[in-house]
Amino acid sequence: MEFFANELYHLYNRGNNKQPIFFKPDNYIHFLNKTRKYLLPHCDILAYSLMPNHFHFFIHADERTTITKKVANSEKNVLSEGIRLLLSSYTQGINKQNNSTGSLFQQNTKAKPIVKGSNMYDVLCFHYVHQNPMKAKLVAKMEDWEYSSFRDYCGMRKGTLCNQAMAIQLLGLNKNSFYADSYKIINDEDVKTIF
Repeated sequence: MEFFANELYHLYNRGNNKQPIFFKPDNYIHFLNKTRKYLLPHCDILAYSLMPNHFHFFIHADERTTITKKVANSEKNVLSEGIRLLLSSYTQGINKQNNSTGSLFQQNTKAKPIVKGSNMYDVLCFHYVHQNPMKAKLVAKMEDWEYSSFRDYCGMRKGTLCNQAMAIQLLGLNKNSFYADSYKIINDEDVKTIF
């Protein structure tokens, strides 16, 4: 994957054959801890949602994101390598927990560039990530899903994984209307632009 500074990206992946990747509440927390270790040093996370069989991150790339390092005699992007380490180390833990073997995730994590301000796709992506558990009918309201950053933005939790100040600035989010704006219906045609 190639990343450019001052760009937004929608990162996502899912379980092989759409199988679950999270099996109990501790798995979600473990994945977020690994995210903090392997992704956060290389980018700003603006929003996230962990679903039973897939995940979404909405990130802002900067100079840290574009650095490369030597890995096994080739130059690798640090964020791409961080994603690889996140998924492989998490998979090892799940395989040990479930007494299983093999790959847990689909082979290639997607990193879709989202143009800032272009037809509001950046704001759309942000809200889509938070709406995902509700659209999948896992919960009736977004704030009922524990494994997304929506609760942090609503002030229901003091999460530190997301750079909320940056998201508010870059996306022009209005704290006064944030909750109502988050529940606006997203057109299916528009969703295609973030994948």
